[in-house]
Amino acid sequence: MNRYISEKLRLDVALLANFRCEYCRIHEDDLFFSYQIDHIISIKHGGETDLENLAYSCSMCNQNKGSNLGTYLPDSKRLVRLFHPRKDTWKTHFKVNNGEIIGKTKIGLTTIKVLDLNNVDRVILRQILTESGRY
Repeated sequence: MNRYISEKLRLDVALLANFRCEYCRIHEDDLFFSYQIDHIISIKHGGETDLENLAYSCSMCNQNKGSNLGTYLPDSKRLVRLFHPRKDTWKTHFKVNNGEIIGKTKIGLTTIKVLDLNNVDRVILRQILTESGRY
């Protein structure tokens, strides 16, 4: 598997995401750290290095996601997959209320849990960005 991501492919992924993290939806201009290109399905799980398997991700989401594909929810006896930015629509699985990301589906709940999307600092940041019209 080729791990190399060309500058053109990086830009294509960023443009597709409108320069927002495809998981927490924070714009890259609103965080100090540079954004990363995430393999939605990691190479070790057979994922490819192409536009259909790459997502624009803030470092917090990318680090928390790692190579995870899903998890078990407390009320589920099955593995539930994570949100897939190329196959899923964000608004189908999530909504935001006062800075908190609310899961509307099991996929949404799983993604919130694994990526720690509602860490207190992240909720506060989204509240501030919402108040200033940036989120």
